[in-house]
Amino acid sequence: MVKHCAGLPLAIVVLGGILATKNNSLNEWQKISDNVKSYLKRGKDQGPEDVLALSYDYLPLYLRPCFLYLSHFPEDYEIDVDRLIQLWVAEGIVSLKQEERDGGEIAEDVAESYLMELVKRCMIQVRERDVATLKVKTIQMHDLMRDICLSKAKQDNFVFIVDRSNASSLSMIRKVRRVSVHEFFFIQCIKSPNIRSLLFFSDFFPKEALEKSMLLEMWNYIEKHEDEVWNPLVWILATSVVCSDLLKAWGIWRYMFNNFKLLRVLNCELRSYNFAGWKLPSDIGNLIHLRFLSLRSFDFQWSKLPSSLGNLRCLQTLDLRVEKRRIHVPNVIWRMEQLRHLYLPRRCKSRTKLKLGTLRKLLTLVNFNTKNCYLKDLINMTNLRELVINSPFNIENFNEKELGKNPPIIGSKYLHSLSIVSNWIARPINPRHLAHLLSGCTSICKLLIDTKMIEMSELPEYHYFSSHLAYIHLKLCKFEKDPIPILEKLPNLRILEVEGSFGVNEMCCSTQGFPRLESLRLLNVGKLEEWKVDEGAMPSLQRLEIAECRKLKMLPEGLRFITTLKELKIESMPKSFKVKLEEGGEDLYKVKHVPSIIFQ
Repeated sequence: MVKHCAGLPLAIVVLGGILATKNNSLNEWQKISDNVKSYLKRGKDQGPEDVLALSYDYLPLYLRPCFLYLSHFPEDYEIDVDRLIQLWVAEGIVSLKQEERDGGEIAEDVAESYLMELVKRCMIQVRERDVATLKVKTIQMHDLMRDICLSKAKQDNFVFIVDRSNASSLSMIRKVRRVSVHEFFFIQCIKSPNIRSLLFFSDFFPKEALEKSMLLEMWNYIEKHEDEVWNPLVWILATSVVCSDLLKAWGIWRYMFNNFKLLRVLNCELRSYNFAGWKLPSDIGNLIHLRFLSLRSFDFQWSKLPSSLGNLRCLQTLDLRVEKRRIHVPNVIWRMEQLRHLYLPRRCKSRTKLKLGTLRKLLTLVNFNTKNCYLKDLINMTNLRELVINSPFNIENFNEKELGKNPPIIGSKYLHSLSIVSNWIARPINPRHLAHLLSGCTSICKLLIDTKMIEMSELPEYHYFSSHLAYIHLKLCKFEKDPIPILEKLPNLRILEVEGSFGVNEMCCSTQGFPRLESLRLLNVGKLEEWKVDEGAMPSLQRLEIAECRKLKMLPEGLRFITTLKELKIESMPKSFKVKLEEGGEDLYKVKHVPSIIFQ
């Protein structure tokens, strides 16, 4: 069979993916071999790409729309798996009917299993995995496999793609259900009232389009005289341009909201800042069938979202992480009882106060804080899996003397990821508040604490941490006490990353500490001068990275006892530190057994 692949590695791998899904009996493999031969004899000039097409024909019916959906994404695009799964569920490609109550398998779990089937068949490539769970985080398509995907999607009229080949010549798009925009075009070209999904992967309203929409003489005059702040004509023309841009953006939003009333998916998520006009029109309330809405990275000049968002009762995913400025979010999100993934703005206006207690189906909650939300609402989110707290985080009516007398904060036994992020103007995190929060997170395996150089005197005692913790990242934490004696007692911790300055200059890893730690990264721990490692500590360590710890004098003696260490990476350290580890250096004997020592 390999000879039919013409030496193309991808075709060989994909063919192997087909075989891997079958029983290992000789008869099964013989059938596939015969099918490959007959398939390739259908026409002349057949090549290895036809083996790739065969992989689609062997897909079970439930996987075909999952694969075809990948045609939405541009070439070489790195696809976020969480976002892809949310789109699959919103479009009904993975049905919510498969969910069971009382903690049964949910649609996102089914979708993830579908994704892994495509991975096993080698039809998509894994780009990044989660460091704690090893689940796939991002994927990508090989160019040849993407060509097959586009070809099949076109045959089935699965999606209409606006790209460089047709963006400039489009006059009218009719009878399409899905549109994916890779290149800017005027949205008014879409005349299909039955459109179900609209995904943008290019600038919503790029500067080039704005320039083309103006009179060339006007634009040239502004560019030529832009430094003449005293020139009234420049001010008049510039003001006219701004007003024109705002009106055009307003017209695009209103056209979508008033003509595509059957939309289920509106993904305007871009990976950089994008001009969005004056404000989001209240007409968005017309999209009552919407399941997925992302406005990430958009910049509205008016920082208030319309209260008509409350009409979107069917929403499952809502991403409001708009660009830079503080946003006022009206208290209407509580009406969206079908919400499963909620991403709030990074910074809200002080008058924003959101009730979220009705969102019992919520799986993801990002940018929650106790200033703009009610802490008590977290107890109702019994299905929550991921929580990102963006400070401030304070507990009212807290019993300082006895933690056990305080009511629990988290109501979900499925929470596996917790992030606590402080901004530069937040108050210090109270360690006892943190201890009480962590005591209810009995299932988390990932923990990120980023205090932005705000002093947090110490970590809570180790018994407040989940025994399932596999990954901890401490960023910019100015601890007054060494946190290592607490962290090293965690039985299943595999990855520890310490980034930024501790308030201590000495760190000690004791015997039998960190029993399962595999990776340790010390990045810019500015005050660290001495590091001690006792014999028997970190018996499973495989990777060690030390970067920008400029006061650290030498590597600890105890590293020579860690026989499992496979890689040592030294980056941006003083020359004297490096010299000690080179041939003939006084510290080389400590790491001479390490196969890979990398200096950068």
